Amino acid sequence: MSDSRINVRYMVGDVQQAVDWYVGNFGFGVQLNASPAFASVERGPLRLLLSGRGSSAGRPMPDGRQPEPGGWNRFQLVVEDLGAEVERLRAQGVKFRNEILSGPGGSQILAEDPSGNVVELFQPAARA
Repeated sequence: MSDSRINVRYMVGDVQQAVDWYVGNFGFGVQLNASPAFASVERGPLRLLLSGRGSSAGRPMPDGRQPEPGGWNRFQLVVEDLGAEVERLRAQGVKFRNEILSGPGGSQILAEDPSGNVVELFQPAARA
């Protein structure tokens, strides 16, 4: 494989709203915007494929199930100062599913995009 990008597909309720959210809050750049069906945004090696109901990924499965946004799968963005990042995002109206949780590996919090998809913000634990 020659492409070093990581692709993650999220089903979204409103493609343009999702593009604006990822670009405005997390610094993604727009690669392709074919709203209202589909858009692709990038940040470093991560390409996020934002698929609306009108996209090929939004079509029903043979058993009738309909792809939909939300759930618990997520990608993780590593940050240097989690508290400051959460404060900045809350000031911009970003919703979180929880408060900051800390464990042996570091601290994390789960942000929700406008369609209910999760983005994990993570600050690694300080190493002695």
